[in-house]
Formats: sequence, structure tokens, C-alpha cells
Amino acid sequence: QVQLVESGGGLVQAGDSLRLSCVLSGGSLSTYGMGWFRQAPGKDREFVGVINRAGSKTYFEEYMKGQFTISRDDAENTVYLQIHSLKPEDAAVYYCAATLLAGLPNRDHRFDYWGQGTQVTVSS
Repeated sequence: QVQLVESGGGLVQAGDSLRLSCVLSGGSLSTYGMGWFRQAPGKDREFVGVINRAGSKTYFEEYMKGQFTISRDDAENTVYLQIHSLKPEDAAVYYCAATLLAGLPNRDHRFDYWGQGTQVTVSS
């Protein structure tokens, strides 16, 4: 049974950077493309970005390009989301998700496994 556990969230100040981690257990990370999503209070869950299985390509929601970076360490079964220049509107629960699909899917129904999320709070 594949499980995903996110960590690294917390309370940060506007302008700070933060790195979130997601550890996959019960399988091999190299099997999966990995995505990140977020959900703010009262809003729908939204796509942030995805990295392909090879780790050679990433894709981000257009307005998030430049602020977010995704990387992966298959030896550690861990994927990372680096967030730069945090703004109060970036506050949300951030989720990682795993997909068996090739390419760079960006819709939540294309992901097979989900973590429980990690809260990011940004003070202004």
C-alpha cells in the first residue's frame, strides 16, 4: 500500500522561502510522477506543479512559474516543493500526490495516491 507523508509546513513570514517534503512508502518513487496541490480555506484544491518520473521535466500552473520548484530524490523516496517569496495568499494545505501516468498530468483525478497534507501559514 503506497502512502505519502508531507512535512515541512508551518508558520512563516511573507517573503520567506520554505521547502516541503513528501516521502513515499510502500513502493518505489521512481515508478511515479509526483504532483503538488494546495487548498486554501473556502477554496477548491488547485494544482501547483508536477515532476515526471524521470525527474527530467516539470510543469507548473502558469501564474506559479518562478515561485515554485519541484525536485525529487528517488534514492530517498522523497519529492520536494520549494516555495520562494511566500505571500499571504500562498497560505494553504499543501498536498503531494503520485501518478502512474507518464508525462505531466495536472488534474487531480489523474493522481492515484494522496498524502494528508501539510499546513503552510504566512504572516504579513
